Amino acid sequence: MKPQRPLKMRSQRGFTLVELIMVIVLLGVVGGMVSVFMKGPIDAYLDSGRRAALTDVADTTVRRMARDVRSALPNSIRTSGTNCLEFIPTKTGGRYRVQDLVAGDGHSLDFSINDTSFNMLGSNNALPASQRIAINDLIVVYNLGIIGADAYDVTNANGGKDWTTVSALPTEPGTYVPVETEISISGFRFPLASDNYRFHVVSSTEKMVSYVCSGTNLLRASSNTLTATASCPTSTSGTASVSIIASNVNCTSPSTSFIYSGSDLQRNALVTMVLGIQDSSLTESISVHHEVHVDNSP
Repeated sequence: MKPQRPLKMRSQRGFTLVELIMVIVLLGVVGGMVSVFMKGPIDAYLDSGRRAALTDVADTTVRRMARDVRSALPNSIRTSGTNCLEFIPTKTGGRYRVQDLVAGDGHSLDFSINDTSFNMLGSNNALPASQRIAINDLIVVYNLGIIGADAYDVTNANGGKDWTTVSALPTEPGTYVPVETEISISGFRFPLASDNYRFHVVSSTEKMVSYVCSGTNLLRASSNTLTATASCPTSTSGTASVSIIASNVNCTSPSTSFIYSGSDLQRNALVTMVLGIQDSSLTESISVHHEVHVDNSP
């Protein structure tokens, strides 16, 4: 037998501790260099995301306000300083009959007496449920917002109250072609007739709406009563219903302001809304400017 050769020991390879430390140091240097270049774009992305979120909140808020303002009774918008916007919202409107169907039948709206009923041209039942005329709703005719024709003249102290309440559920006799609706009202003599034979209807459950910027919140206050105060409130204390529309609002002017420019000879008006909102950490803030055209034709 041949003698067996001794097995050769396989050589072992690896990293030394020094080499590992050098690699770690180099990776740290490279990572630091990369982070310097990446920090700017990442911060910009996060900042733009925060601004986009704030802009979306502010834009949604002013558009909701604009939708409310467009339903305002003509010449009912008023402001107090720059932090309050108030108006009388309407639910619907229509045209009243100017002449009786048969002389003396009382179906027209008579401005010479305390009238108790009149006919609306069209069907009340055909309106959406939220817009149908109901008992205790207010019927307003030709509101000019001045002495002698002012919806805020609730006590009729100046003889200019231009609204009365619906006293019974409107009916549709079915004898009119086209359809007309008979509306019973609390006996009242309206001070002025409308040039276009129009009337507006204010809901009995929401007769006034105020947007008030207070503290760091934008509030929407709704009231089921009309008040004769000269201007809208600076707070919402005692109001029937208050909801927070937006938080973290900078209520200091000019960051947030509501400006109403009265109607001109064409009965047009403009509501300018500026809303400033900050994020919860107060590191980002944006300001949104929005204008709403208001038709003040009564």
